[in-house]
Amino acid sequence: MPWSNQTGGGSNGSGGPWGSGKKNDGPKNQGPWGGGQNGGGSGGGSGGGDNTPDLEDLIRKSQDRLKQVLPGGGGSGGGLGGANPVFIGFAALAILGFVLYNFFTFRVEPEQQGVVLRFGEMNRTTQPGLNFRLPYPLETVYTPSVTRVNRVDVGMRDNGPRSTAIRDVPEESLMLTGDENIVDVDFAVFWVINNASDYLFNLKDPDVTVKAVAESAMREVVGSSDIQPILTQARQITETAVQEVMQTTMDSYASGILITQVQLLKVDPPSQVIDAFRDVQAARADAERSQNEAQAYLNGILPRARGEAARIFENAAAYREQTIAEAEGQADRFISIYEQYAIAPEVTRKRMFLETMEKVFAGTNKVIMEEGAGSGVVPYLPLNELNKRATQ
Repeated sequence: MPWSNQTGGGSNGSGGPWGSGKKNDGPKNQGPWGGGQNGGGSGGGSGGGDNTPDLEDLIRKSQDRLKQVLPGGGGSGGGLGGANPVFIGFAALAILGFVLYNFFTFRVEPEQQGVVLRFGEMNRTTQPGLNFRLPYPLETVYTPSVTRVNRVDVGMRDNGPRSTAIRDVPEESLMLTGDENIVDVDFAVFWVINNASDYLFNLKDPDVTVKAVAESAMREVVGSSDIQPILTQARQITETAVQEVMQTTMDSYASGILITQVQLLKVDPPSQVIDAFRDVQAARADAERSQNEAQAYLNGILPRARGEAARIFENAAAYREQTIAEAEGQADRFISIYEQYAIAPEVTRKRMFLETMEKVFAGTNKVIMEEGAGSGVVPYLPLNELNKRATQ
């Protein structure tokens, strides 16, 4: 047969369409673009580490399968001369389709973005799916994952996938604050790729770059802050500030990296002085508590004092108004009596006398005797009874 993979088949001893058929002819897997000991590489790779199957290996396997399905196949001397042309055409189309698929197309996964280089120069980017390209080395393809969230830890390391212990790295985590205190900061940075071409060609080692920028940004932010806010209420502010500084730096590098989050995992004083620092914190908490209690007492006593002063002021104002009103009433009453006295003096005098006597004798014990009554009779006055009544 013309395409026999047997070294001794045929009249001229040919081993294949590109083989010599001789025993000392070198490696058997010779392809149309060279290979083995005499030629260059296979040249059909997709770039970024893709490997292309050996074409002659594929042809040999296809021949073996054709010989099994064709009439008279499988014999050592039958050949393909009497085979059906339809089967031969189908095999040729299958081989051609396989070659086109592996040498002229490449697949980009949903989480990836394709970057195509033509003669080593950036040519285009492709979206997920099946895309066309020229064979290697004309075009090379890289497919970085642009949706995966990457993480870089600063100030700590894990001891491997089988261990849950975290190892501290003091040379990364110890930082100097703005008030000249030392703080131990462990944090994590999360980032994604937002520009695949910049990411591939502007950074040699993205993880190392992100880590160095993260440590520098954290030292800058911590160095401009006091230790107390960093340990308490300013953690969120610190994370946001570090993220902004990092993004500015990465953009200046044209890195193609987007910083999505900076997360503080541990913010403590150094372990050598943490006990003393906790004592200081407890003393500050006690002082703050005492100040709050004093402020609460002040807030309680001042309103009560103001209320009492307002009450006294209102009572004094009411007494003043009452006294003025009574005096004005007495004056008006005196004026009215005087006007009546001017009209009828005798009647007015007698009325005033009777009213005065009525007020005088209203609250006293008295005995009224008619004039001329009991002449010649000594009147009896029950002085003892009168005194008892007066006492009661």
